Amino acid sequence: MSEEILKALMQLFGLIAKQDEGVQESEIEFVKNFLKQQLTAEAVDEYFALFQKHSKDKRNSNPKEEGKVQLTSMKDSVRIIGICKKINKQLNKEQKVVVLVRMYELVNADRKFTDQRMAIINTAADVFKFSEEEKRNIEAFVINDDLTKLDIDNVLAINAKANEGKNREHIKASKLHGNIVILRVKSADLYFLRYTGDQDIFLNGLLLSNRRIYLFPKGSFLKLPARAPIYYTDVVSRFMTDASTPKISYVVENLGFQFKNGGIGLRDVNLAEEHGRLIGIMGASGAGKTTLLNVLSGTENPSSGEVRINGANLHKEKDKVEGVIGLIPQDDLLIEELTVFENLYYNAKLCFKDKNEEEITQLVNDTLQSLGLFERRNLKVGSPLNKMISGGQRKRLNIALELIREPSILFVDEPTSGLSSRDSENVMNLLRELTLKGKLIFVVIHQPSSDIYKMFDKMYILDTGGYPVYYGNPSESLIYFKRLDAQINSEQGECPQCGNLNPEMVFNIIDANVIDEYGNYTNKRKTSPQEWNQHYLKNIEIPKLSEVETSPPKSLNIPAWIKQFQIYTLRDFFSKISNKQYILLNLLEAPILGFILAFLIRYIVDPESDVYIFRDNENIPPYIFMGIVVSLFFGLIVSAEEIFKDAKILKREAFLNLSRSSYLVSKVLILFTISAIQMGLFVGVANTVLGIKDMYFDFWLALFSVSAFANILGLILSASFNSIVTIYILIPLVMIPQMVLGGAMFTFDKLNRDISSADKVPIVAEFMPSRWIYEGLMVDQFKNNKFQKVFFDVEQEESATDFKVVHYLPELRDAADECKKYISGSGSEEEKEDYISNLALLKNEIGNENRRVKDMQFGYIDKLKEGLFDMDVYNAMIKHLDALHKYYSDKFVAATNKKEKMVNYAISTYGREKFNDLKDTYINESISDIVRKVFEQNEILRDGDKLIQNVDPIYKMPEPDNIIGFRSHFLAPKKHFGGQFYETLWFNIIIVWIFTIILYAVLYFDLLRKSFNAIGELKRLK
Repeated sequence: MSEEILKALMQLFGLIAKQDEGVQESEIEFVKNFLKQQLTAEAVDEYFALFQKHSKDKRNSNPKEEGKVQLTSMKDSVRIIGICKKINKQLNKEQKVVVLVRMYELVNADRKFTDQRMAIINTAADVFKFSEEEKRNIEAFVINDDLTKLDIDNVLAINAKANEGKNREHIKASKLHGNIVILRVKSADLYFLRYTGDQDIFLNGLLLSNRRIYLFPKGSFLKLPARAPIYYTDVVSRFMTDASTPKISYVVENLGFQFKNGGIGLRDVNLAEEHGRLIGIMGASGAGKTTLLNVLSGTENPSSGEVRINGANLHKEKDKVEGVIGLIPQDDLLIEELTVFENLYYNAKLCFKDKNEEEITQLVNDTLQSLGLFERRNLKVGSPLNKMISGGQRKRLNIALELIREPSILFVDEPTSGLSSRDSENVMNLLRELTLKGKLIFVVIHQPSSDIYKMFDKMYILDTGGYPVYYGNPSESLIYFKRLDAQINSEQGECPQCGNLNPEMVFNIIDANVIDEYGNYTNKRKTSPQEWNQHYLKNIEIPKLSEVETSPPKSLNIPAWIKQFQIYTLRDFFSKISNKQYILLNLLEAPILGFILAFLIRYIVDPESDVYIFRDNENIPPYIFMGIVVSLFFGLIVSAEEIFKDAKILKREAFLNLSRSSYLVSKVLILFTISAIQMGLFVGVANTVLGIKDMYFDFWLALFSVSAFANILGLILSASFNSIVTIYILIPLVMIPQMVLGGAMFTFDKLNRDISSADKVPIVAEFMPSRWIYEGLMVDQFKNNKFQKVFFDVEQEESATDFKVVHYLPELRDAADECKKYISGSGSEEEKEDYISNLALLKNEIGNENRRVKDMQFGYIDKLKEGLFDMDVYNAMIKHLDALHKYYSDKFVAATNKKEKMVNYAISTYGREKFNDLKDTYINESISDIVRKVFEQNEILRDGDKLIQNVDPIYKMPEPDNIIGFRSHFLAPKKHFGGQFYETLWFNIIIVWIFTIILYAVLYFDLLRKSFNAIGELKRLK
């Protein structure tokens, strides 16, 4: 109470006391006692002097008039109104109630309820804006000892009789003399009590006087003769009884929890609570507070025991308790880029499908108003390090996210951590108000103040190792431990002067160490956790609770999948666009990087010329590969944090039973959109600078596809690891294989023989999207550019027939000659091995040629298939090879002539200069060299019974092993599947999207995280 208010109150006391016959001894004693409760002994005299000054009656100076009734003077009336108006501006509702009650109490000190005195009090009540009902109730409560005159609402009587009132509440207390009367001032949520008997009744350990009115604050308890204590919650619950309030029973039986490493987290926890209770959980660091909260909320499964909500097992019958529980972790659950209003708005949209836009907005505004956040609703939340709103406001908003749907049971982890004392009290008052609405709330609390500590209805205290050591009323906890520790004044919990209770003293007793002979504290505890637990088991009785049989009350009304998807998408979209730095970097980074890359590699061959010729730029293949690396990198970077930063929000939203797929698909849509824009800007700038004509869409779709793959891969990493550092460390691990096995840095046929293949892409490279996209773009750029696509088919025919004539058929002839030499010679062991090898080669390759050229059928082939080789077979084979040589030579000449005619026609039509310009504009020699392998020394390779073409892979059509075979050599012009051939680029892009879909399934089912957990569990079991 401020100095100004106390001075004003002394003036009011003085003005009241001097009315009628003047101040009485009982009133003087009341004022002195009142001041002693508020002030130090030195200050009491100062304020009492002020009371005396204003209690002197200056109107009655005639001794003959003494004893007569005096009316309140006009001057006093004006002073009273002025004083009340002055302090009215400085008092909150609760303080006004206390002032009014103390004024009534002053009058009650000597039971002089005259019209003049009551008029002054009424004047103060009017200025303080009290309703007539509350004013009458306070007056009746102070004045009347007769219970028949206190049969009114908001009054509770505690006595040994049966309830004789119709309107008031009642608690029966056998062997109690007189009555304990409790008044509830509803508008201020305050309770006052007075006692009319002559027994020793204790309020929070302090003896009650039957001449005083006491404030009955939160967390208080009354000790009565021959009866269990009456707690604050017992009183509040009488007034809060409402048939419409959902009934809750929450029972915990023999709960135990064991960590994966074998450590014990909780031991034999038992609880029994019902709606309308605020339960605190305290304990030393590492005692298991958060573990207990997680198990009680259903986040973790217990190792033993069970938790029942209205008879339904929380961990085994989740469908029955869906939407009943809410969780507010200690950490922020806010989306930093959104405003206060938007955070709450989108959360409400996910909870209430049946409310329209106007109703949602009104609900959000009402919630913000009740939490004192309405004026801050348009501010961005910001991060804890870059605050836009205060820590207390952040805590209240975090609570609001859960409170807006009003779950029946709420779990809160350290809501006051890091807050000022004022903000802490505001947050706890908010939780206290919720319990008055019938909610059951469990709160992990650390180092609470006395006022906060006493707000709880019950306190559950754990000791190191998960041992329960106390369960009961907070105000009794210190008495309990002092008594067990055999301390003096063990029956006194609160400070007699200030009424404060220091929770720290509880832990000082629990953790007290042994003192050695020198008076120094040792590291050994006086009482071990096991010993405290034994005291707990012996002395603490778990309350008996009749379990509610009705289904637990649910607060969920979640929207359909498509609506959830829409809400998630809008929330994510607005959170991203509100971060201007994020948007600018993502929009500018790609084109800037594309320009820098293209500018640096825009190579001009002729040092004396300034004319850029696309055909001569040797950097185009590296550009294509770097474009793939950039798309992978961008895709990973934009997605690597997405789920990780939402992890805490997802943990809370798990209680809403929302669709995981709607959340993931919304993330994918946003990320794909960002990647599509990034790759569009990158390709648009880089391809223009490098002069890559008419390939914008092909390049964009290819790079976007690999970036989309990286988006999903980044989301998997984001969802599977609990450290952002770990996620970014893993990015090189997934990038480098893509680079090494992408087909650009190293040729596949020159890799380690354990993984490479002479005729096909290595299997390990088949799982690299970079290889598919690089191959697709290289083939597409060579084959489908505006110039080359006119000549490609004829050049393919020319290349294929030339290879047959120059390399393939001579190799078969040599093998046939070697076989002839063997059957004509002595046939040594070494020659025999060569014979068998050559015969297998002839058998396989001539059989293939027989299928390729069906017009040439020779009878010796049947003998060859049976493994027979003689001179007749040899002569027939040579004849066959000669026919094939003529066949392919004729086709080669025809193809060459056709190409020559096409070239001559083009030159005659467009002119040689235009023809060459087109060639310079669309053909790139470096790409041609790579796809044709012009620098390859070994044109043909022999692998067992196969001959492999090692040049012109761009012209060689795949020869699948079966109808669904799709594997082929690298840089094939087309790909096979299902008996059909498809353009390489489009086929490869489809393969990458198949990979992407598979990765989405891994993401949706969280397979990577589950795999790690399974491996860890197997190691633990071993």
